[in-house]
Amino acid sequence: MRVGIVSAGWGAFAHLPAWRAVPGVEVTAICTSREDTAKAAQQRLGLPRAFCDAQAMCQDPDIDIVDLGTRPSVRLPMVLAALRHGKHIYNASPHAPDWAGAKAIEAARSASSSIAVVDAFSQYIPAHRQMHTMLRNGYVGEPLGGSCRLNISLFNQPDKRFPYNWFADGSAGVSAMRNNGSHALYMLTHLFGPVTELVADDRQVLREWVFPDGDVVVPANTDYANAILKFASGLTMALQISWSLPLHDGWLIDIYGTKGRLRAQSPTFPTARDCRLFGGQLGGAMEEIAVPDAFKNDPAVSLDWSADIQPAFPMALSMNAMVRAINGEGRSSPDFAQAFEIERVLEAVRLSSQRRHWVSVDGIH
Repeated sequence: MRVGIVSAGWGAFAHLPAWRAVPGVEVTAICTSREDTAKAAQQRLGLPRAFCDAQAMCQDPDIDIVDLGTRPSVRLPMVLAALRHGKHIYNASPHAPDWAGAKAIEAARSASSSIAVVDAFSQYIPAHRQMHTMLRNGYVGEPLGGSCRLNISLFNQPDKRFPYNWFADGSAGVSAMRNNGSHALYMLTHLFGPVTELVADDRQVLREWVFPDGDVVVPANTDYANAILKFASGLTMALQISWSLPLHDGWLIDIYGTKGRLRAQSPTFPTARDCRLFGGQLGGAMEEIAVPDAFKNDPAVSLDWSADIQPAFPMALSMNAMVRAINGEGRSSPDFAQAFEIERVLEAVRLSSQRRHWVSVDGIH
């Protein structure tokens, strides 16, 4: 499988080593928006080809998989072109810039035989894999309630060197809920099944980004969301998402049931090394739970949980599942069908916040 990556930033830093850890895969091309930067990235990364036109990459007969990693509004036509030309896709999250874009992608996917996956790899993080196993084995009993949060600090002390200052752009298709929140939702639905109803408040709390030199950016996107999620199973959970929390507290899934409680947590966005699992059952106390080596190492890829670039190991597992699915061996996850349902939840969050009432997710069309 020959892979072309759009993005010499995060794509080169994290995706490239992950792809190189997957057997049967060769990354053959890099794409940026300008010829000079594309050629510079090609030489720096030791790749055979450089593109400065993503549409050309999406129709090139010598590329099998396109890894699309730019901003959602720019990426949408790339996704549609890749599906139109029969490419397999590894797509960044958020999956689409908005609900209209998500519907356009879903229509194209339905008419395509491509294997298409979203870069939401939390289910492959070792502590999360152990949590999933313990929930399936009844460790907490019948789930009764819980909470989830992903609160990080990106712009409270902004830096002009930060590559994601474009998050201020209101036309880019991003927000704390669409970005961080989508990753949380992929993990929650993986653990607990589909969300059926919610009420949400999604707003902007950090009105200005003040840089050390005195320059000020007025962001156009929301950065702080709270929601109550009701799942088809009957479980109700609270969700809090922010990218503007000073001294942030990172990632948490805390679930309790009739027999006990499980808590996965990380000081920032969850990673293979930093995400830890705690649990306890009735009559006992919360203690850290050891994650089996089988979840820290996988012979299917040439990286393990201790990789220097921490997202690369779970990302490689996701990519390997995708390649296996292309070869007719199992199903990749999260795929575009799942991504469409997460986009449906995100649209329900938007409408609930706008209308100030509960919204049925099934009613989003």
